[in-house]
Amino acid sequence: MIWSSKLFAPLVIICIVVIVGVAGFMLIEDYNLLDAVYMTVITIATIGYEETRPLSNTGKIFNIFLILSSFATFAYAITRLSQYILDGGLRHYLKNRRLMNELDKLNDHVIICGFGRNGQQAAKTFRQHHLQYSIIDNNPEHFIEAEKKFGPQLGIEGNAYDDDILKLAGIERARAMLITLPVDADNVYVVLTARSLNDKLLIVSRANDNTAISKLKKAGADHVIIPDKIGGTHMAGLITRPDIIEFIEYLSSENNNNNLGSIDLKNIDANTKTIEHVIKDLALNVIGVRFPDGKYQTNPSLQTGITARAKIFVLGKQDAIDRLQQEFSK
Repeated sequence: MIWSSKLFAPLVIICIVVIVGVAGFMLIEDYNLLDAVYMTVITIATIGYEETRPLSNTGKIFNIFLILSSFATFAYAITRLSQYILDGGLRHYLKNRRLMNELDKLNDHVIICGFGRNGQQAAKTFRQHHLQYSIIDNNPEHFIEAEKKFGPQLGIEGNAYDDDILKLAGIERARAMLITLPVDADNVYVVLTARSLNDKLLIVSRANDNTAISKLKKAGADHVIIPDKIGGTHMAGLITRPDIIEFIEYLSSENNNNNLGSIDLKNIDANTKTIEHVIKDLALNVIGVRFPDGKYQTNPSLQTGITARAKIFVLGKQDAIDRLQQEFSK
């Protein structure tokens, strides 16, 4: 729960006045707790009911100061609370509270650090594959821009190398992190921080210069991508192998009903001996296998032998891929 100082401060002062009032009546007038609370409440609320019993001169002086202090305190509290509501603070508090509840529910998700063009494109792909994600970015304009394009985003405004921010984003429960910050030094720092909080996290980082690749990998990144290099390779591929590139783009497009997927065969029983036993009656094409020893086989037959910890690459509808993942990858 995120408390705002504008809301918290006046409430604390009111509580202090109440505690002082109760303690004063109990010490000065020897009231019991119930009578002391009663006297404090009617004094602060200026209701004007009679005392439980007549006050001593010392008690009257104490009550005068209590009335004056409580009046000033309530005036201050009401002013601050009204300003808080009118400035949108209450709406912001409720929004943050709802955000924290949603973030707490995330599990096996991806954290996107940096929500510029690369981060937004990655989020678009994650949505196509029904993959949950949270966002960290210190630029509020990126969230406004993304919300206009894609609707509300589950994100936190802050620095991705801050431990508390990463924990709020659910790094301890996340499956992967995508780092797309524009400065290589920031990317290295985020990788170091993230790796220290979750040593099993899959980390994919952006780099802007070749010299940053080795630093990012030493810091703990599993994969390092140079967007400009990929863009140039892609453009060249449209000249050298246009049909292949266009086909791959088609497979990745939103209009395509078929997707490429990989299935980790972790949960496999003794009866699952071939690829045919794995895919069963699902309408999937197996285009490759990676065996536990790291070797690959492309276009395998259905009778190809399979073992636990192997991985198969399939082409087909996403719901069929999801069914296989649920059966074998968990």
